[in-house]
Amino acid sequence: MAVQLDFLRKLPYFAGINETVLEAIKKYVFEKKAERGETLAFEGEPSDVLSFVYTGVVKVFKTSADGKEQIFRIIRPGESFNDVPVLGGGANLVSAEAMGPVVLNNIKKKDLETIIRENPAVALNVIKVLSRRVEELVALVEDFSFRHVTGRVAKMLLEYADHRAGEGPRLTQQEMAAMIGTAREMVGRSLKNLENEGTIRMERNRIVIANQQALKELAGVI
Repeated sequence: MAVQLDFLRKLPYFAGINETVLEAIKKYVFEKKAERGETLAFEGEPSDVLSFVYTGVVKVFKTSADGKEQIFRIIRPGESFNDVPVLGGGANLVSAEAMGPVVLNNIKKKDLETIIRENPAVALNVIKVLSRRVEELVALVEDFSFRHVTGRVAKMLLEYADHRAGEGPRLTQQEMAAMIGTAREMVGRSLKNLENEGTIRMERNRIVIANQQALKELAGVI
């Protein structure tokens, strides 16, 4: 599958970049495919490739010494990972794993540096992307510190569940628990309560939002 210019055009890194520059950038991009369970980045190891998800879903996580997993982000099509080690030059702070068949569009570190040097507009976009990463981490700390479990489940569902039983990523209750820093049993209890209240419903083992406003109120989202 050839790298698509339309895909690059929609990436935050290249927002507002003209067609001529995009065509030049496209030459640096190469495709990588991975299957479910394949590790795409290892915590503590250096990384020299910035990855954009073209199709599929990738989880970004840390694992404790006793094997407990904390998921920080679910990377969906059009989103990137490995930004910090590639741009900062350090080791991976987290691991990344394909949650199903995945197609990535990758750019090597040295090529990304060339693109940034030659295109100041891309440099400004990079700053915006990293600023959003900081905002996401602050929100995560805020959730763990101040939001009760049901509120965390509600906020996660607003972001990842489908309103129509369609194409949201399929997350197990264990993965949900790893995302919001709680036990699987607590997630199961919260989901059952939300279903009994009519806030969500289950369709073919997929969670569908039935009452978005009620979920927003539980999540503290205005």
